Amino acid sequence: MTSERSQLYYTCVFLQVSFQAIESSVMARSDERSRCWLDAQTLQMLLGELQRCRRSASPFKPVHAPLEEAIYHCGLLMAQCPGALDQRLCRHHLQAIGAPLGQAARHLSVTHQTPPSSPRFRTWFGR
Repeated sequence: MTSERSQLYYTCVFLQVSFQAIESSVMARSDERSRCWLDAQTLQMLLGELQRCRRSASPFKPVHAPLEEAIYHCGLLMAQCPGALDQRLCRHHLQAIGAPLGQAARHLSVTHQTPPSSPRFRTWFGR
């Protein structure tokens, strides 16, 4: 894995875990109909990092769509936050941000190497 790909992978994982932590704190509240009061500054910081991550992902086409989807849902969440969402809708947006981040991280973690083609390696692998 190249250093650029590795850094992008860890950024996606960091963002996914951050949004999952926020979701966990929202789920910890007992009344689902109560308003969701998220820290708008934290969300703004994470959105900025998400946008920076998308810019850094320019060489990795397959992660563009998942990152765009995460940015879109984060923007929707920011437009309605704080206090305009109930907890159910807030969790929906947080999950809609985390899922594509996980998809991007999974794609970045896959190494695209072709199997060795020399007869010695084929024998070693049992082919």
